[in-house]
Amino acid sequence: MSECQLRVSLSQQALKLMDGDAVTACYTVSTALAGAGEANGSGCTPRGQHYIRACIGGNRPEGAVFIARRWTGEVYSPELAARYPERDWILSRILWLCGREKGFNRGGDVDTQRRYIYIHGTPDSEPMGVPRSHGCVRMRNADLVELFERVQPGMSVLIEE
Repeated sequence: MSECQLRVSLSQQALKLMDGDAVTACYTVSTALAGAGEANGSGCTPRGQHYIRACIGGNRPEGAVFIARRWTGEVYSPELAARYPERDWILSRILWLCGREKGFNRGGDVDTQRRYIYIHGTPDSEPMGVPRSHGCVRMRNADLVELFERVQPGMSVLIEE
């Protein structure tokens, strides 16, 4: 029996759900505008081996707005966006990542989990396929809701250039 994992390609701006060597789903994403990197405060997307620490928001509506991993009770709309132009929108679901490689993406000043790096939804007006995030992996809300049903805490996530 093969093990499922997620693979994020920074160069292709794609996330693939793998079952062994077989691609079972592929999504266009948006990773960090600042590129690849592991340092806290860098705004970069961390590379290497990770796992899903927590799956958050499964019982919330598509477009649910999260702040600090808690649902605000709001659902994203252009009117809400106009009211809060400073927000970095985290929508629909959160897959919170944790690094597996001590000194590279785990522990100290390079800890993916403590950097609050997620795979999360973003407004549908945001472009996919181009780096635009502050370090997280952004997805279309409908794609993330679909993916969320196919993953679980502990699943491997490889982020590579």
